[in-house]
Amino acid sequence: MILISILVEIRPSSSIRVIQFIQVLGLQGQGRKSKKRGLSLEEKREKILQIFYDSQDFFLLKELEKLGPKKGVITQSVKDVVQSLVDDDLVSKDKIGTSVYFWSLPSCAGNQLRNVYRKLDSDLQSSKKRLTELVEQCEALKKGREESDERKEALGKLKAIQQKFNELKEEMGQYADNDPAAFEEMKKAIEVAHAAANRWTDNIFTLRQWCSNNFPQAKEQLEHLYQEAGISDDFDYLELPAMVPLGPANE
Repeated sequence: MILISILVEIRPSSSIRVIQFIQVLGLQGQGRKSKKRGLSLEEKREKILQIFYDSQDFFLLKELEKLGPKKGVITQSVKDVVQSLVDDDLVSKDKIGTSVYFWSLPSCAGNQLRNVYRKLDSDLQSSKKRLTELVEQCEALKKGREESDERKEALGKLKAIQQKFNELKEEMGQYADNDPAAFEEMKKAIEVAHAAANRWTDNIFTLRQWCSNNFPQAKEQLEHLYQEAGISDDFDYLELPAMVPLGPANE
C-alpha cells in the first residue's frame, strides 16, 4: 500500500495501470489458494482405515465406495486403496457365499505392526551377527598376509607360475584336433548320426511301400511328391566310411 501511494504522488497517470495489475495478481493468487489439494495415497489409506476403525464392522466393496467420498476419497479410487491395504495385511477380506467382505480392527493393525517389528528386529539381529562373523573372518585372513619382502617374492613367483600355466593351456588348445579323447567322442557322434540317418531312411522306404500298396492309382502324384521332398531315384542307405587312424601330433 505504501508503494501504491508513492506511485500516485509521482505519476498519477501510470499509477492506475499499476494498481490494476497488482489487483489482477492478487485475484490469481487467491484463486490458486482456493484450489484444494488432492489426497495422497497414504492419506487415502488412512481415511479408509478410519472407516473400519470407527465402525468396527464388515463392509462390501460397494458400501465402501459409498462411504469413501464422505472421507474425501473419490469412488473410483476406493477399490485400489482397499486392495493396497489388503496387500499390506492391514485389511482382511473373505468370501462368504457370493459376496466378498472386508474388515479391519484396531487390534488387528496393532498385531500386524508388532509382527512387522519383530521380523525387522530379528533381521537386524541376524545382520549384526553376520557382520561380526565377517569382521572376525577378515581379521583371521589378515594373519600371515602382512606386507613383507618374503610375501612380495612369493606373490611374484605365483604370478609367474600362473602366466606359464596360461601359456601351456593355450599351446594345448592348438593340438585339440589331435586329441585322442576328442577323436573318440567325434567317432561316437558320427556313428550315432549314421544310425539315425539310416533309421529314417528305412522309415521312408516303409512309408513309400505303404503308399504304393494303398494308393496305386496315385502313383504319379506320389512320385511328384517324393521329388519335391528331395527323395530321388538314387536315394539309399548311407555307408559309414572307414575312419582314418589318428596320427602323432607332429605329423
